Amino acid sequence: MFTFATMISRINFNLQQFGHYLDDVPYNTTMAGLYDAEYLYGGFDPEHPESLSDTYDSKVYQHFLATGKVTQDPLESISRSLHDHFIVKGINQLTDCYDQKKVVGVMGGSAMLRTDAAYRNIALVSKRLTEHGTLMVSGGGSGAMEATSLGGLMAGRTVEELDDALSILAKAPSFADRDYLSVSFHMLEKYPQNNNYECLSIPTWLYGHEPTSPFASKIAKLFQNSVREDLLLTIAYGGLIFAPGSAGTMQEIFQEAVQNHYLTLGLSSPMVFLDSHFWTDDMPAYTMLRHLSETGRYKNLLLSITDSPDQAADIIEKFQNE
Repeated sequence: MFTFATMISRINFNLQQFGHYLDDVPYNTTMAGLYDAEYLYGGFDPEHPESLSDTYDSKVYQHFLATGKVTQDPLESISRSLHDHFIVKGINQLTDCYDQKKVVGVMGGSAMLRTDAAYRNIALVSKRLTEHGTLMVSGGGSGAMEATSLGGLMAGRTVEELDDALSILAKAPSFADRDYLSVSFHMLEKYPQNNNYECLSIPTWLYGHEPTSPFASKIAKLFQNSVREDLLLTIAYGGLIFAPGSAGTMQEIFQEAVQNHYLTLGLSSPMVFLDSHFWTDDMPAYTMLRHLSETGRYKNLLLSITDSPDQAADIIEKFQNE
């Protein structure tokens, strides 16, 4: 017969089992803050790229793959949710320190090379806005995301120093290059974090095959990509800058457009498209949204397009000052 005492006994057993499971997972389920490069990549030796496998980040990713990207194990599922809960709490604690309009995101492709002109343009926008008190946010991966974090890292430094950093990074322009992370850490030895400025990235182990950039001062790495995507768009009250990208960037554009159309967060934020040729010819998302806005099918869209990093920053700062 099933009794109340039996139910309590089973609950106690499951709690004990869960406690043992938490002790065995390779990730911290109760983070007191956010990650940084030292936490994720502790033990990595730039002279020996194979040492990446010994880092916290790599061990968590291997566990993630072994237990399933979409896990069927309830204990693993709860453990991941607990981890992500505390990471989201850390994000909220950080963004609460800023005026809402002073949180701005950049969306763009991970395949963008460090040697691309677009990469430098994003870094310039991010650098300027960070210097003016904005918390820049990106998805934390390579390409446009990394360029955002690089701009935050180089805040307070000269453009010449930024170009020097870019020349170091150009030795491994693609995240597929064997020395990609090694070059990143060599650059960080010359240009370490400046405690006067912050930059946030929100990567995910779902895309763990793409290295998380070590350039952001705060790294909020999550398991659930759906949580990540929503956070990237909702915390950026100050607007989003869209750099050239592919399917993921397109998804983010229209997700943001819907959010602005319905005034989901109580206001509409700027949608700044950086690279007019790309967004009107190669992937004409701007052209389409402009048409939808002008015909009244989409409302409340603050659309702009430019090829100038300074003009992109001007648009964001004008909105911040309104």
